[in-house]
Amino acid sequence: MFNRVREVGRNIKQGFKTGVETQDELADIKFGKKTAGKQVKKRYSHSVIPGLAGGYYDALSQKGVTARTPAQMAGALGARLLTDVADDATRHNYWRYNHPQAIADVFAEQVMGDNIYNYNSAQRAAIELAGVGIPVAATLGVADYTNLGEFGRAKGFQQNYSAPGSEDRRETSNPAGEVIDRFALGRRGKPLKFATAQEDIPDLTKERYANYMNMLYSDKTSGIAPGAAIAGAGTAAALLAGKNKLKTVIGGSVAAAGAGALLGSTGALKYTSENLEGKPEALVAGFPVGFEAAGALLGGATAIRGGLLRDVGEERVPGGMGPYQQKVGNVNDMSEDIPGPMPKDKTVYREGQTKVKRNAGSAGRTGERVDKYRPRARTVAALGAAGALGGALAGKFVNTMIASAGQSDLPTTQEYGVTRPMV
Repeated sequence: MFNRVREVGRNIKQGFKTGVETQDELADIKFGKKTAGKQVKKRYSHSVIPGLAGGYYDALSQKGVTARTPAQMAGALGARLLTDVADDATRHNYWRYNHPQAIADVFAEQVMGDNIYNYNSAQRAAIELAGVGIPVAATLGVADYTNLGEFGRAKGFQQNYSAPGSEDRRETSNPAGEVIDRFALGRRGKPLKFATAQEDIPDLTKERYANYMNMLYSDKTSGIAPGAAIAGAGTAAALLAGKNKLKTVIGGSVAAAGAGALLGSTGALKYTSENLEGKPEALVAGFPVGFEAAGALLGGATAIRGGLLRDVGEERVPGGMGPYQQKVGNVNDMSEDIPGPMPKDKTVYREGQTKVKRNAGSAGRTGERVDKYRPRARTVAALGAAGALGGALAGKFVNTMIASAGQSDLPTTQEYGVTRPMV
């Protein structure tokens, strides 16, 4: 018995040592090894959570540390947890993705694919802003872009910097702060009191207002089912778009569904079928997301992907000898050297012409290089914007259908002339 305990202890210690060595090797691969006179920062994703661990568990399995060696795996987990806590690795991921628009960027990147990197940084930015950034930001509900006179204040919500003791919280004492809060930090603000909110939203009822306030401040269960469904389906779609294996798609979507349900149970994700304006709304870490924003994201990212994959022609270069054009995206070079002495170049070059470079020991070139043209950046951006618009309109239609389905055929208490006091 004592020997078995000692063996378990040795295995845990060995697993800890293997874990430390493995994560240091992964850091060396990412940042390069430390050399004399050169300090290398090795702060990278030391998260203990699979999927955020930067290949840690795959590297461990290659060294024989798996679930079949539980004591060693426990030691390796201990090493990872130690560095995770010290480096705030998992919390960095939370801080990075605790706003719907940050999550939308990651989702869009997976859907759009790698072809977007055939464009320079300015072109990529224009495409992503037109098809994802601007449409999603405009439909999230954080700011009302038709109410710029009040610095984007959403209907039914206060200004973030109302003067202390102000009767009308729709007025602000800090316009610059309002702009930064809404358009840079994505903060909507708190709901107005019922009477003032009803001035913004004439059809707002006391019942809807009370239900929304209850969801906002008390409810912690409404997001469990939506969280599991949205996270699972969204992850599956992103993995499928990335042409991952079916096993990876299923495993990733199930894990994401579990994480979404967990978020819902903590109150980090909430859902209501009626916000103050009567539309379905989810709250992610307190930030609103509706069907219009989700539709804009899915429509814009999908349209960009389709635009990037359009066939706009190609150029065949005999022997693969010739400059690459700026509009070329993908290149398939099937040319090769013909062994033999290099022939003398008798070409007469005029001023401004570039002499063709020839490889020594080659008698010439055979085969060809196929340069596939990439679609114009402005065309892809326009397709993305159109897709986002279509997705947002589809989301608006879903809002209308849900709102109409939720309406009761019975008269309201107001129609009977009966009211109840607000608590």
